Amino acid sequence: MIRNRKSPYIGRGHIISVFDPWRSKLCTCSFKYSLQPYTGCSHQCLYCYATSYIRVRKSTPKKNLINRLLLDLERANPQVPISMSNSSDPYPPEEKDYNLTRRVSEVLVPRGYRVLIVTKSDIVVRDIDLLSKGNVAVTITITTLDENLARRLEPGAPIPRDRIKAIERLIEGGIPVGVRVDPIIPYLNDDVRDIRELIDVLASIGVKFIVTSTYKARPDNLKRMMEGFPEISDKLRRLYRVEGTWTHGYWYLPLEKRKKLLKPVIEEAKRHGMEYAVCREGLTGKEWFTAKSCDGIHLIPIRIKPKI
Repeated sequence: MIRNRKSPYIGRGHIISVFDPWRSKLCTCSFKYSLQPYTGCSHQCLYCYATSYIRVRKSTPKKNLINRLLLDLERANPQVPISMSNSSDPYPPEEKDYNLTRRVSEVLVPRGYRVLIVTKSDIVVRDIDLLSKGNVAVTITITTLDENLARRLEPGAPIPRDRIKAIERLIEGGIPVGVRVDPIIPYLNDDVRDIRELIDVLASIGVKFIVTSTYKARPDNLKRMMEGFPEISDKLRRLYRVEGTWTHGYWYLPLEKRKKLLKPVIEEAKRHGMEYAVCREGLTGKEWFTAKSCDGIHLIPIRIKPKI
């Protein structure tokens, strides 16, 4: 692992960093790099965890990104997968104008880097021509099929049906796709029938891998959630601030409550023969994991031999 002991960045460009989710012992991700072409995020999801350090602001392109990326690649290990992005969606609305993520992919794909794209956006289909040629997989987050609920939870993100269409097009283009059904939020998207409908739809279009997790509260996102959903604000406060436990920078629900929320997703994925995993829940064993990775890294195909 190449990095400054005082910094997660691996090189002088300060673009590629070592993925480190608050040093959480509950994280089951394998070693990987993290790359954000933008700072801030225009999707402005109420439950966003990253706003505690990137703040609530629109996506802003990083300056001199490609030159800085090339500096970091001088020291990057080409065997280590790169996750794009973990704190700022790589395909915000601004990407239509700036093409930053496209330009980053034009650097990484021909060099044979393994890339996992994590997004809520259907803009990713624009790059099928490029991504389908490389060592690339995509995971798309779908929190609910309820468009009214989605607009309240994720006001700047594409509506669920557009994400479903994007998944179909990516799969048709030969790109492996997993879906993040997360976070599961008490009283909002935890209805068993709604979860069953979502997984049924995903299975019908060819999704083979599901990862899920419960909503973990931080002071800023809990405040937004309570303001955005005043009808359940007292319930959320009690669940997280009174009954919950502060663990690794988040308020976690009690373990049995988390298991109850996750079970419907896992059981429905299992019924459809999908691979499944949970994210940062402290749960282990085949009851919660059948996939080779929790984040979808294992989906990445090898089409180009990495240039060492």
